Order: sequence, then C-alpha cells, then structure tokens
Amino acid sequence: MTSTTTRQNALREAIAAERRELADVLAGLPKQAWDAPSLCAGWRVREVVAHMTMPFRYSAARFGLEMAKSGGNFTAMSDRVAKRDAAAMSATELTAALRDNAEHPWQPPGGAAEAPLTHDVIHGLDFTVPLGLGRKVPEDRLRLVLDTVTSPQALKHFDVDLTGIRLVADDLDWSFGTGEPMSGPAENLLLAIAGRRLPQGALHGAPSPRFLAATG
Repeated sequence: MTSTTTRQNALREAIAAERRELADVLAGLPKQAWDAPSLCAGWRVREVVAHMTMPFRYSAARFGLEMAKSGGNFTAMSDRVAKRDAAAMSATELTAALRDNAEHPWQPPGGAAEAPLTHDVIHGLDFTVPLGLGRKVPEDRLRLVLDTVTSPQALKHFDVDLTGIRLVADDLDWSFGTGEPMSGPAENLLLAIAGRRLPQGALHGAPSPRFLAATG
C-alpha cells in the first residue's frame, strides 16, 4: 500500500469518526439545546446541523436548482436551505442524517481532500463551544484542519490576512506564520480564522485589527 493510499484511508477514517462522534453528541442533547444559538450568525444548532448534512441529502442537480433560486449566491442559498430544512426535520432526523452518512464521499468542487473534515470540525465547534459541552477535537484531526485552513487557498476563502502574524497554539505543538505572536487554544485559533466571533480573552497577543475582527 502506497503512502498516498495510506494517507487517504486515514483521512476517510478521520472524517467518519468525526461525524459519528458529533452524532453521538447531538443524540445526547436536551430538546431545548437544538434551539440555542450557535457561533454561525443567525443560526441555531439545528440550522448548523441542517447545513452540515445538506451535501449528503442533496443531489448535484438539486443543489444546482437551489443555487439558481438564490441567483448563484452560495451564502444566500445555504442560509435559506438551512433554515428551511431545520424547520422541516426533527432533531432525530438531523442526527441520523449525520450518523448515516459518516462515510459519505462528499467533497466540495475544487476543494482539497481535507475540506470535508475541515467543514465538519468547524461546524461541530459552532455548536459544541457555545453549548459549553467541553468536547475537544482529537489532536490529529485538529492539527490537520489547522494546516488546511492556513493554506493560501483557504485563507483567501476566509478572507483572512495573516501578514505579520504568528499563530501559536498553547495546547498543542503547532504554529504558523511569522511576526507578532497571537496565541490561544488551537480550537480558538481555528474559529478565529474561520471568522467566528470569540469572547475577549479567547486569544492573546497584538495581531492586526482586521484579523481580530472575529473576536471580542
């Protein structure tokens, strides 16, 4: 077995494990938690899960139709569909959609092989963090996602400028960039890169105001 095949298999296993573990978390949530706000502006937990499972539930043709309805605007389409599906599906159905598709091979067009894991990890944090569940993304997955989101393509996608900033995780051996250090838990660094608003004190250092627009 080649090293490439071994890496691909390990990545598929990590994706499946992340989805199953998040499904276990969702299965244990009290009913009211599904209507709690997430880190995605305007979305509750149920909208986040509806969005996470959309790639499994929609064919390419249906996805294209929904995009056409939103004038080709992905952000508008995903918001509309997430809210519609969250209202139509029960918590049990949403959880099952995630668990039953743990090994689904979905990958965004033009995205890196790590994109599905990145998608699942970030959106998992979108609801586990504000709910205070204390769930920690396994270090190997978190490290892989951090390396993915700091690629030039990903930084352009997130519209984050890390010029002159050195990111330093204080809970695992990971850093990126050069310049003024900004440190904090690896999960907080990931969420800030992804544009999530974090409370004051979640990160430490003196980075550019543009990057810290996601915090405070």
